[in-house]
Amino acid sequence: MLRNIFTSGKSLWHYFKLVCSGCYRRQVKKQKNQQQKTLSELILKDNLLEATCLISKTDSKGNITYANDKFLKVAGYTLQEVIGKNHNVVNSGYHPKKIWQDMYKTVIKEKKIWYHPCVINKSKDGSLYYVKSWIQAELDLDGQLKGFISVRHDITDLILQQNEINSKNSYLEHAAKILRHDMHSGINTYIPRGVSSLKRRLNDKIINDLRLQTPLKMIEEGLRHTQKVYKGVYEFTNLVKPEAILDKKQYDLKVILNDYLVSTAYKDQVLINDLPKLKVNESLFCTAIDNLIRNGLKYNDSASKKVEIFYSKSTHDLFVEDNGRGLNQKGFEELMGAYTRKKGQKETGSGLGLNICVEILKQHNFKVSCEKLPEPYSGTRFKINLGDITDYNKDITESKNTKG
Repeated sequence: MLRNIFTSGKSLWHYFKLVCSGCYRRQVKKQKNQQQKTLSELILKDNLLEATCLISKTDSKGNITYANDKFLKVAGYTLQEVIGKNHNVVNSGYHPKKIWQDMYKTVIKEKKIWYHPCVINKSKDGSLYYVKSWIQAELDLDGQLKGFISVRHDITDLILQQNEINSKNSYLEHAAKILRHDMHSGINTYIPRGVSSLKRRLNDKIINDLRLQTPLKMIEEGLRHTQKVYKGVYEFTNLVKPEAILDKKQYDLKVILNDYLVSTAYKDQVLINDLPKLKVNESLFCTAIDNLIRNGLKYNDSASKKVEIFYSKSTHDLFVEDNGRGLNQKGFEELMGAYTRKKGQKETGSGLGLNICVEILKQHNFKVSCEKLPEPYSGTRFKINLGDITDYNKDITESKNTKG
């Protein structure tokens, strides 16, 4: 190679220029490719902003010089209507002047981006819309103010939904107060007094002659069960209060469930095996499990309807198993919503029970799932994972081996 260079009759300078020229062309090509890549990325980002955000620009006096389609659509103006107009055309007047003074201070004096989580603006038709807002000053090469650039994200739907939720929560909290007060008076005062007064007026002879033993027992047991249900309603409506905390104490789950079911007509159809001791809200926990029990007996075509409750110590799972029609996880997830009922279901119901049950167990930080039992078994097995239990009765053994 060197021999060819020296014998070619051309100077070294000639070859040096060729090498430098090649390096230069490669460097220029590399820079050009990098510039094209950078430009493509900028265009992509610009298109993304244009499609998702409300963007406007103004001169130093706040007169609009540019507004994108998203801005015009939300504000309800055409481009011709806003160009040259002051940006306060969308000012709702809701915010105090101090906010805008802070904005000018931030973007002009401090040369920072000003951010506000929720600016309330007014559209052409007078309706309000809500935006997250970022504003930055645009400066020339000498550092003099040229204008302002504003980028906003429309959060109107989110704010309106939150307002609706707050409104409904307010109504719900008021209704809960009425329920707690008025139901308490009837269930825990007037009816018990009436039953006691009735019993004082009935001697054994009248009771025997009129065969009132069973009706009186049913009234007393019915009242006792209603008082338990009321207590569950009371605890549940307490959760409507802002920042409410679930009141939990340690109970033997088998004891409180047996006590809850003792006055029900279906107590003999439920078998409760040994269960752990655990911190729960007694009324709400029993209400949730009772819902699963009643569903297992209600949606059940078996000649001998039954529900069994057992516990797996190794996995910390509590199971509620019935011999009914069977429900798989997909069906369970579909029915978990409020007012949701199975299509073509012949049994009556509001579609709320399972939803409330799941919400109660979630409040306890328990995870619920279910499976349809395979043949030769039939029915549904609900699995309630109780988490990492450290405070349970260590003498409890596996109350039942999981089937299938």
